[in-house]
Amino acid sequence: MKLALYQGPAISGATEETFACVSTQLTAAAAAGATMLVMPELFLPGYNQPALHDRLSQPRGGAWESRLAGMAREAGCGLTIGWAEREGDTVYNAATAFGADGGVLGHYRKIQLFGPMEQASFAPGDAYCTFELGGLKAALLICYDVEFAPHVRALAEQGVSLILVPTANAVGFDHVQRATVPGRAAELGLTIVYANYCGLEDGLAFGGLSLIADPLGQPMVSAGRGEALLVADLGVNDDLPKPSLSTQLADFREL
Repeated sequence: MKLALYQGPAISGATEETFACVSTQLTAAAAAGATMLVMPELFLPGYNQPALHDRLSQPRGGAWESRLAGMAREAGCGLTIGWAEREGDTVYNAATAFGADGGVLGHYRKIQLFGPMEQASFAPGDAYCTFELGGLKAALLICYDVEFAPHVRALAEQGVSLILVPTANAVGFDHVQRATVPGRAAELGLTIVYANYCGLEDGLAFGGLSLIADPLGQPMVSAGRGEALLVADLGVNDDLPKPSLSTQLADFREL
């Protein structure tokens, strides 16, 4: 199975430019044979846009979800993307995974909200989401979530071997891409797809360095600081040794 991630600049607002970018990247990912394309956190309506999060947020089954599902179906490629979700008076930092047929595979609300802006804009989620993708048990996390080992471990305990992570990681936090994400992958024998922004958005500089980390913590593909579409074939890792969580727990000796 091939997976793709898109690293690019944030596009403020739910504009035709935003949807054109999604369509272009889906078409390119499909042409490369990818089963799923992962895009950054809050791609709709932009990450550093607190004034837009409440005003433009959409409910499940709304115009955004319907349009994105149609794009995935037309391209014949799955899509995982972050967006601002409204439920009644509450807004969530959410991500949805669509299959290549446009059906919703999974929907997730970010649990670990980062900093004053996110905490003012969103309510935290309270549940994990798992689904089948290409014969693997997959899950969604969003940005800061993956930096907390208990979340990754909890998913591994549920049998998850692939985690898709839309993110918006700023310059100055490069340790997350260089050390934390590979470390999480290696600890539990997981593949982690980490799709970040690059460039500036209203004065916030994003760090890029998106990657797909394999179960040994090695980057299968990785980006620099600029726009990129990366594709990796998970099949090349079929023969890698995969640490067993149950074996690790059995081998662990408390002092």
